[in-house]
Amino acid sequence: MRHLMSPLDFSVAELDGLLELASDIEKHPQKYAHACGGKKLATCFYEPSTRTRLSFESAMLSLGGSVLGFSSADSSSASKGESVSDTIRVISCYADICAMRHPKEGAPLVASQKSTIPVINAGDGGHQHPTQTLTDLMTIRSLKGQLGDLTIGLCGDLKFGRTVHSLIHALIRYPNIRFVLISPEELRVPSYIREEVLQNNNIPFQEVERLEDAMSQLDILYMTRVQRERFFNEEDYVRMKDFYILDKQKMSLAKEDMLVLHPLPRVNEISVEVDDDPRAAYFRQARYGVYVRMALILTLLEITVSDAPDGKEQSC
Repeated sequence: MRHLMSPLDFSVAELDGLLELASDIEKHPQKYAHACGGKKLATCFYEPSTRTRLSFESAMLSLGGSVLGFSSADSSSASKGESVSDTIRVISCYADICAMRHPKEGAPLVASQKSTIPVINAGDGGHQHPTQTLTDLMTIRSLKGQLGDLTIGLCGDLKFGRTVHSLIHALIRYPNIRFVLISPEELRVPSYIREEVLQNNNIPFQEVERLEDAMSQLDILYMTRVQRERFFNEEDYVRMKDFYILDKQKMSLAKEDMLVLHPLPRVNEISVEVDDDPRAAYFRQARYGVYVRMALILTLLEITVSDAPDGKEQSC
């Protein structure tokens, strides 16, 4: 039995296989429509989510399975003081696989150590968000045709942004990746990522404050929102939230084939006028998230799907 706590839980070869499976699901959804018949996914979300929770539910329903769970700590026995360890023991009696989001870093890992079913980390505090990273990798791979030889700009909240942390960990395993880290001083990438992940692996990177200074060199611009829920006081949040706003004027500085990604939800860091730009890929990115999570569920449940024409099995 395997769990997914970090993108590093899969080797590069396994990641490539997972993305191949997700791509096949995109092309042939009917082939997988009943793959998880009789299987149940538990979505244990201790903090609010729209995209991640609904994409997990959509993924399982698209595979012919069913879904149960809760969407906030207040609607679970956590409000009565039940521990994550006890909750997952109970959930293991009801479901075949679990997706867990929790505001505390490491909570899904604790759950995985007590669980008798596969557990997927659907986001733990400011730490990791591996399924968003898988979605990001599929988006880049599908639209750029490769995951190497790219200059990636990461913009906004690089301190608390778990999507950014997970993406850096995943991308450094591909050849010729370069990062431009775009943030105010207060929201710079944590020192452990700068030193232990980037510097120790000899990954080229630069840190800049102005988005305009980076636009012309980027193949991918990954925008993030400044997260109100990660700040200890409202004053700091208000001061930081409008630091970067991507608009048409800034887009005019970028390459014609640059892609703009965003894990969503956005607040105002990407102007709606950018939505019609063919380089805006964030809504396509959300769609890819369903295919990736379908592939992940199949992989962790060790389910294979036969190809109708020739009887061969699609490896999961």
